[in-house]
Amino acid sequence: MSELTTTNNGPSTWQRFAARARSVNPIYVIMILLLLGVGYLNPRFLEVNGFLAFLRRAAPIMILTAGQLYVLVSGGFDLSVGSIVTLVVIGGALMIDNDPANTWWVILVLLAGGVVVGLVNGFIVAYLKVPSLIATLGMLLVLRGAGLYWSGGAPRGYLTDNFRIFGRGNIENLPLVDKFPYAVIVLAIVGILATYLFHRMVYGRQLLALGDNPRAAKLSGVRTNRVRILAFVISAVSAVIAGILLGGFSGVNIEAGTGLELQAISAAVLGGAVLLGGSGSVPAAMAGALALELLFALLNLLGLPKPLRDAVQGLIIISAVAYAALGTRRSK
Repeated sequence: MSELTTTNNGPSTWQRFAARARSVNPIYVIMILLLLGVGYLNPRFLEVNGFLAFLRRAAPIMILTAGQLYVLVSGGFDLSVGSIVTLVVIGGALMIDNDPANTWWVILVLLAGGVVVGLVNGFIVAYLKVPSLIATLGMLLVLRGAGLYWSGGAPRGYLTDNFRIFGRGNIENLPLVDKFPYAVIVLAIVGILATYLFHRMVYGRQLLALGDNPRAAKLSGVRTNRVRILAFVISAVSAVIAGILLGGFSGVNIEAGTGLELQAISAAVLGGAVLLGGSGSVPAAMAGALALELLFALLNLLGLPKPLRDAVQGLIIISAVAYAALGTRRSK
């Protein structure tokens, strides 16, 4: 009997291969195709050093997306992350005050501030029952206003070299590569921790249960308020880390985080996250962020206008909402 037909011992080789192929998230295929497209237009991009340099630029949005996924899976949104990034860049420059000795305690203060913002967002959503869209939109405006007031509406201060090293520094003279960016190391550490927490720990299963059916999750013993608050804390801390990398790479800019919240949501959706909650994958979401950056790079290489980015993100979000609505309707 042919190997490609079903036998009494179980599915054939072809059937097993087809099943595995169907289980692969499409975002990985899209990412590879975009990578080849960019590499075709710019062959230097496919070189090790060229790709590592691209990863360094993409690291902030990939980290931001990993954190945003936790909130999306719980059934919410975190629109405040872009303003957190901006405040980290502005506040970091002002607090360091051109003194490298201040860098390390400033980084600790920024991380602690992220925890506080996440706790406030989570408390408002979990205990005051304010929709996350409204709560985090309010936090976005508060943080943006605070940042503009603090800076006087213009870039001020300076990010010292020992702060900027995370965003633009490299480990020199390594085998096979001339330079290995510190940002890629930070990206790898955050990605591993976020993946382990989400996919290997009980908390990840509780988060999925909360997003799928909050009432059933609560009845099964999940402390839903605590799980939801922790999701917002993770998202905010991820935004602080992304802000540190972005500030290190680009310098002080009062618009540093503008629009990043929508990019993170779009990237997570590209990675298969369901906007209504209950489904998602950290590696796929981060791959979605990388694919989005590759798409933007491809559009630039093709000479298409920059505003097309916003249109692409809008189409991704609208398509995801429509797809989720159709899936919900069919399941009824």
